[in-house]
Amino acid sequence: MTKSTRFKEMLQSPDLEFILEAHNGISAKIVEEAGFKGIWGSGLALSAQYGVRDNNEASWTQILEMVEFMSDATSIPIMLDGDTGYGNFNNMRRLVRKLEQRGVAAVCIEDKLFPKTNSYIRGVAQPLADVDEFCGKIKAGKDAQRDPDFCVVARVEAFVAGWGLKEALKRSEAYHDAGADAVLIHSALSVPDEIFAFMREWGDRLPVVIVPTSYYATPTELFREHGVALVIWANQMLRAAVAAMKKTAEVIHRDERLHATEDSLVPVKELFRLQGAGELEIAERLYLPCSRKSVRAVVLAASRGKELGALTEFKPKGMVALCGHPILAHIVECYNSLGVKDVLVVRGYHKERVNLSNVTYADNDDYATTGEVASLAAGLAALDPAEDAEKDLVVSYGDVLFRKYLLQLLLDSEAGFTVVVDVNWQESVNADRFADLVTCSEPCSRRLFGGQVELREMSSDLPAERVHGEWNSLFKASGERISVLRETVAELMAQPKHRAAKMSHLLNALVARGETVSVIYTTGHWLDIDSVEDLIRAGQFT
Repeated sequence: MTKSTRFKEMLQSPDLEFILEAHNGISAKIVEEAGFKGIWGSGLALSAQYGVRDNNEASWTQILEMVEFMSDATSIPIMLDGDTGYGNFNNMRRLVRKLEQRGVAAVCIEDKLFPKTNSYIRGVAQPLADVDEFCGKIKAGKDAQRDPDFCVVARVEAFVAGWGLKEALKRSEAYHDAGADAVLIHSALSVPDEIFAFMREWGDRLPVVIVPTSYYATPTELFREHGVALVIWANQMLRAAVAAMKKTAEVIHRDERLHATEDSLVPVKELFRLQGAGELEIAERLYLPCSRKSVRAVVLAASRGKELGALTEFKPKGMVALCGHPILAHIVECYNSLGVKDVLVVRGYHKERVNLSNVTYADNDDYATTGEVASLAAGLAALDPAEDAEKDLVVSYGDVLFRKYLLQLLLDSEAGFTVVVDVNWQESVNADRFADLVTCSEPCSRRLFGGQVELREMSSDLPAERVHGEWNSLFKASGERISVLRETVAELMAQPKHRAAKMSHLLNALVARGETVSVIYTTGHWLDIDSVEDLIRAGQFT
């Protein structure tokens, strides 16, 4: 059933129906979600959301554009407050055609002169349109419509202008004869006496619409008893929004901070929901099957880094300054530059000093007696498992710098698990430096071009003849394998002997359970900061 058909059924329903004002796409969606069957595109509210007066200061094309957004955002019918039709009969014809093209179900036009003035501003001083001229607009609108169920509602302003019941009845009858689908009887009184007097005389010749803005205290049951077809709650959404915005703005200006208002606001996620962000994610998966998944990153930075001496007496290694910014900030910037914005840092030692603004945090408060796998477990616990299948996961250390291209190679990998291995290990490994040495399915060679190499073992004390390179801390798990990663981490943490387990234990455990850990061979272009000398070299690296 089309929106226009549903609106026409509302007008002709034996039950009293209600529609509520909206003035943009998001307010229209809220009206629909509240349970209303229809929306009133209020001229006052639409003008106000542009910040102009309700005197046709917003052009009809601007109004039409906003109503199109409202129609696109909802599935229920909209009746536009079309003021006086934005001109003569010719403007009315074009208006109806354009509204139909945008899926708008109905238009209401009022019998005043263009440019109109809101009925609550000097109503009795406002002249009314010539009856014959206004009937011509109605006829033109009805002749122009292509949808047989599109409705034209004639708004009668005789009571507002002080012309009384007789004029209201005369005009209503003329508009009925001209083809109007309903009449809207307006009154500016605080009691419904004029409305009920009209209803007693009018009977059921044509559906009657009312707008009880001024006589809002009237029990709704009385509208039913008098045979009203449709009630418009005409401006409450706009007024509620203005009241809330004024209060919020005043509090923020007074306090110069946000804590006093945050609890009264909807979460940003609710805005995303109303905007349809979820539908876009589904569409992206449907229409962009080759696009790379979203990526989350976990940076393990819980340890002190005591090898840096006094530099880490009161803060962890990751927060030591490097070229004016913490080491961690350089790592996060590298992630961000390649589109990885969801970065979680696992803190431990002096965690209060780890305070970067563009990351989230998890804490390993047992950092002094546990190892890297325990920190990863804390990081995984902070990630929503519901997102695992949709997002790949990259893990790295909080004291290892790397060139962007290394991260890009890792992100481009389609394997379930991937590590980056430096074949120039002999140039950097010495007796004083810990290194994660690896044995792979075969060493790096020209014949590997386009082939896959797999991790076989990782250890700090492999014999030289079995070493094919050094792991540089970059590790990725595809979304499909994160559940396996979680299981393996949990199994290790369930055993007291593995509380201090390093990442090498985890990678070996993955291999042992039959998982393929793919290897990307590289040469250099990363730096593990293990000493003051490394920190000095890092200044040139960045």
